[in-house]
This record gives sequence, structure tokens and C-alpha cells, in this order.
Amino acid sequence: MRTERRLLLGVVAIAVLLTAAPARVDAQQSADPALQIGSNDLGGVVMGPSGPEAGVWVIAETTDLPTKFAKIVVTDDRGRYVIPDLPKANYSVWVRGYGLVDSPKVRTEPGKTLDLTAVVAPNAAAAAQYYPPIYWYSMLKVPDKSEFPVGKVAHQGEWLTVIKSGGCVACHALGTPGTRTISNELGEFKNSAEAWERRVQSGQALTQMARDIGKLDAERAYAMFGDWTDRIAAGELPFDKPARPQGIERNVVLTLWDWSKPTAYLHDLIGTDRRKPTVNPNGKLYGATEDSTDFFPVLDPKTHTASEVKHPVRDPKTPSSKDHPMGPSPVWGADPIWDSQTSMHNPMMDEKGRVWFTARVRPPANPDFCRRGSEHPSAKAFPMAESGRHLSMYDPGTGAFTLISTCFPTHHLNFAEDANHTLWVSSGVGGNQVVGWLNRKIFEETGDEAKAQGWTPFIVDTNGNGRRDDYVEPKAPVDPAKDKRLAVNIYSVAVSPVDGAVWGRRDRIPPRRRSRKSTSRHCPATGRAAATSTAAACSGPRSRADTSRASTGASARSSMARPRPASTAPRAGRFTNSPDRSSRT
Repeated sequence: MRTERRLLLGVVAIAVLLTAAPARVDAQQSADPALQIGSNDLGGVVMGPSGPEAGVWVIAETTDLPTKFAKIVVTDDRGRYVIPDLPKANYSVWVRGYGLVDSPKVRTEPGKTLDLTAVVAPNAAAAAQYYPPIYWYSMLKVPDKSEFPVGKVAHQGEWLTVIKSGGCVACHALGTPGTRTISNELGEFKNSAEAWERRVQSGQALTQMARDIGKLDAERAYAMFGDWTDRIAAGELPFDKPARPQGIERNVVLTLWDWSKPTAYLHDLIGTDRRKPTVNPNGKLYGATEDSTDFFPVLDPKTHTASEVKHPVRDPKTPSSKDHPMGPSPVWGADPIWDSQTSMHNPMMDEKGRVWFTARVRPPANPDFCRRGSEHPSAKAFPMAESGRHLSMYDPGTGAFTLISTCFPTHHLNFAEDANHTLWVSSGVGGNQVVGWLNRKIFEETGDEAKAQGWTPFIVDTNGNGRRDDYVEPKAPVDPAKDKRLAVNIYSVAVSPVDGAVWGRRDRIPPRRRSRKSTSRHCPATGRAAATSTAAACSGPRSRADTSRASTGASARSSMARPRPASTAPRAGRFTNSPDRSSRT
């Protein structure tokens, strides 16, 4: 079984099943003379038994190019479609839509007018095979609110967090055909609950799956998933049906390419500087393959060529995902398929078109300048013994890598719009309760990675004096004369272009009576932070409200608007040196 991987330029990526055999049908003249088809386009009308089919997808795919290529568009109210700007090749074209099954594939080439006939699904079960996976996953029967606590899980919100973006769905597209069924290759079991217990031990993600199922009442969770797949196997279908694309959704053009390898997965990609998206126009895109491989994929959308580049490490003893605990996989067998020392998580492109990664470059033990007893300003404030992932920079122009050992763990990264092009880094869900940064100006002028980096814990200015003082630890009671440290790890990081304030998204299980996610914002000039349930403000001048955006997962985003501080009392001025210092201007 091969998992097809495709990259979408500019809008979104989707998985498509490209399995039907092509049917050779001659292109025909469109019934709609208003359609104007250029030499690089395909267009026509999609008809069904009751007339034009609105809001269905028309897919054109080819294997004639250096890598498999596809474009997908949506029909309008009159069933019309145009697939624009196709590279010269022979294409298989077919119709897909909710309420339909895939139509026979038609072979054609750009510059043709091609009317197509949609095929209505013969029954509800056939139609449901095309529903998004979440429609199937929504059939899962979670414990009712009234049943909690369930084992060590205090409330339903906590349970839902684990089986959704806080655990299972963070990595797995639950609800796909491969996850909503139990493969015979998995083995023989007394019941489906036992099959699921074995299933989460498959492959090299065993540790993460066992960790997350262990956050629940495991026995109850296995029974829940077993009941889900049993009901689907017995013929139960999703209780709701998806609507076809409407309005501006029909204007989306999806362009997809295959890249990387069957045993790899893509965690993230980048193609421009997010601060200035005109950087690298129509240029190559660069992926991050995390634990799957050290070879990151590169796509040239102009030549439709996919390639790979191996990311190096400093120390050959750097750990590899190949050594992760695992059980035999019903798909891939008993041998490991992942082998990544670098664990590249998130790439960003700078103003010069260079690609910066959060990547592992050495074993976890930190060098002396990070540790207790060091004279490094950040280490004096908050020493760090280990870091599981670091930083790197790849220059496509020269093919050279620069590997940067950081004292702080790295997860996601973002550039500030300041004179130093400061690179801010989150520590991830299991980080060391700090936010880190690299002063790129210092680093590129001196090459001194120790001097160029810094980090700080999250300190609340409890006493309100506008500077960072001695603080109490997270579990200690508040002391009115001191500040207080927060036990916070931020999953992602974003920098306000208005005032340089750094925002982070904190993973948090919802409390009993509310489900808003907590966000935390670090004030880079003071080393102080504020955390609230909806928005954050910290001391310093404010001129107007602005909005910051931060990733909520591999592909989702959350936005948070920052209001003006309610108080008009005088506030501390902005600190201008390292965030772990206490001097100010």
C-alpha cells in the first residue's frame, strides 16, 4: 500500500484516490458556446441524469511530466468548468463529487473542449466512500458528559482533546479507509478492542500513540475505537452528508505534485519569506519530513521536477528515529521505515531565499555555555541542560548548510521584522518552558552561535513594577513582592509586525466549564509575559490594536486580537537589550 503525497501551491493540499482505469473517449464539442478554451486549457460542461452538475470536481492528471501532476477545479451553477494553464502532456480527466462515484477517465490533451458525464452513486454506501474522513470519525461514540470522571480523565473536554488535535488527529487522518477498518494483516483477535490495542503498537510512532492512549482510560478507549470500526464494518454510515462547494469555494484551483518517497511524510513546507511574499517568485518549494527521513523534498513548480537534499548533522552519534520502539506494521512489515537523525519539523525562508529549519544537529546534552555556572546571560537566568532539536540554514544558491546548536529546544520558528532579523522559536508541547531566539545579525557577522542566541522563561510581572525581579516557581503561591514564573510551553510562535511582540499558542486541555484555548505572549524587550484565555497584553507602550496569527497544528491557524490595555496608568518603557537583562531605555 503506497500513500500518495501531493503538494498544493498557493491554496491547500488534499488527498485524492487516483485508481480507476482510463477510458479512451474522444473529446467533443461543448454544449455551451460561451466557453472560451485556450491552447493550455481544458473546459466543458458536466452533465448528470437531471441536467448540469454544479459544485463537482473535475480532475486532470498526468504521469507524462517528471513527477505525477494534477489539477482540480469545481463546476459552476451551469455545470461548466475550465482547467487553466496546463503543461503540455496527455491527461486523464474525470468527475468526482458528493452523491457521485468517479466517472470513467477520459484521455485528452490541453486546448480541447471536453464535456463529461457524471455517474450518480448507486446507493448511500457508495456515495459515502467519497466523504471527508472527519464525517466517518464523527461516528466515534465518546463517553457522555455525565459519565465523567472516566478513570483519570476528569471531564469530556479532556477526553476530546486527546482524541482530536491534542493527540490522535495531530498525526493521523482518522476516518480514512485505512483507519476506519481493521486490516486482516494485523492478526487475529478475540474482539476489535484487542485489535486496536495491537494497532496502536504498529510502526515507529508506537511511543506517541501509547502516550496519548495512556492519557485516557485505555481499556475504555480501545473499546470505543473497536465499537467504531465494528459499526462501520456492519454497514453503518455517517449521520451527516457533506455539502458540495458553494460560492467562492468554486473558484479554487488545486495544483498537485507528487514528491518525496512512499515511506516519508511531509510535516511542513515553505516557498517564500512570510514577511515579504514576493521573495522567490515561482521558485522552488522546500519540505520538512520530521522523523521519517533526513532527505527533505524540493519541488520546482516550473519544471515539475521533484528532488531531495540530505540534511547533515554535526555528530554521527545524533539519535535517529530508526531506533524508536516499534511493533510490526500490517502495511510496512517488521522493519523500520523511518530513519531520521535531524527530525526537521518546520522550515522558514528568509529575505535572501535561504531556508531555515528547526532540526536536530547533535545529541541532546547541551554544551557548557548553556548550563548552570555559565556566564551566558540567559544561562545565568535559566540554565538549560538538554535540547532535543536545534536550528539549521540551507542556502539553495550554494548548496551549503549552516548547523546551529541551540541551548533551547526548537519546534516552530518565525522571523521578526526588525533590524536584526531575529529568529524566534517555540519549544513545542514537551519543551523546557522557554522561548528562544537567534539574533541573525550577530550570528552572520560573527559566526558565534553562543553570543547570537538567547532564551527566557515566561515571567509574569506580578508586582507590577515594570521590570523582571526575583520570581517564585509555578507551583509556589503568589508573593506580592516578587514576580512569578509560568510553566508554559508554546507550540507555535508569531511576531507582531506592529510592535515586535512575540505571541505563542499554548496547548491546553479545556477546563470543565469552558473550552477556549489559552494563549501566551512573551514581551521580548522585558522577558515578562502575560497569559489569558482570549488575548494577552503586557506592559509597554501601545499605539493601536493589531492581530497576530500563530499555527495551531501542522496545518491549522488561530488568530487572536490584542485590545488596548484597560489601564491608562504610566507603563514601563521598552527594554532594548537582551530579554534576560533588566536595563532599559
